[in-house]
Amino acid sequence: MPLLAAFPDRVLSFDGSLQTVRSGAVQCLDAGPFGVYCGTGNGVYRQSDADPTEWTRVADVGDVTAFAVHESGVWAGTEPSAVFHAPDGETFAECGGLTDLPSSDDWAFPPRPSTHHVRWLEPTANALYVAVEAGALVRSPDRGETWRDRVPAGPYDTHSMATHGDRPDLAYAAAGDGFYVTEDGGDSWRTEEAELDRTYCWSVACDPGDPERVLVSAADGPRSAHDTGTASSAVFRKAGVDADWERCDGLPGPNGLLASALAATGPGEAVAATNRGLFETDDWGASWTEIDTEWPAKLESERPRGLVAR
Repeated sequence: MPLLAAFPDRVLSFDGSLQTVRSGAVQCLDAGPFGVYCGTGNGVYRQSDADPTEWTRVADVGDVTAFAVHESGVWAGTEPSAVFHAPDGETFAECGGLTDLPSSDDWAFPPRPSTHHVRWLEPTANALYVAVEAGALVRSPDRGETWRDRVPAGPYDTHSMATHGDRPDLAYAAAGDGFYVTEDGGDSWRTEEAELDRTYCWSVACDPGDPERVLVSAADGPRSAHDTGTASSAVFRKAGVDADWERCDGLPGPNGLLASALAATGPGEAVAATNRGLFETDDWGASWTEIDTEWPAKLESERPRGLVAR
């Protein structure tokens, strides 16, 4: 299956061999029915269908920090926190009212507390989830027309989410403050952390064949997730609703491993992009195999910014 992996200075493509299909700053990446898009500090870029190494700037919406390509359109999140929507994949308009929510007075990104940004966008059939880093996971029931604020006991610092088409009210949130689950569309949340020995959670994937099976990458804290000198991260699997977390074997680390990006590729199948290469599993994380590539040495000190299986 073709893969795209974003790193701070490039987008890599793997379809039997590893290629750089974009050079330059990249902050987020996603793909779907409207094509492949990446977010940068100066707007939205879309990959050419004819030449994968060509990218066209399609929107100047500022500093793009999150992306979602969905049947409902293309969604972009920015810093300062705002959400833009292009129903046709090309014409972006801001969804107003996000920062009118009462909790917005508390939003602040710890390294730069004077600002905050959208870290993740998760559209579903019933809602659009928007994770603000840091301070809130909020929702819109009507594609950005109106907003519902964070709820008590919900995640505070969501980094990524995963949902399943068969269970639109089920959602998982990998957050700096733990691993969270909702089964009622975000009205209430609970943590599920039994045997999860690292709870600074980063990337989450849900098994397309079983919505109760999930993978998550996690670390002890920000430094072990993002800093090369103190990197210590791992990937964990949860094999079902009543199962505890298990640390996955067959991946590098945890020492030296930065926070991995995860993506489901089929029932029971997933890939992981790491600073040490690409890995795949066909038994939902019980075992992993390194994908044979000539991994660029420079990327051994870089955390992946996104991963897409096309």
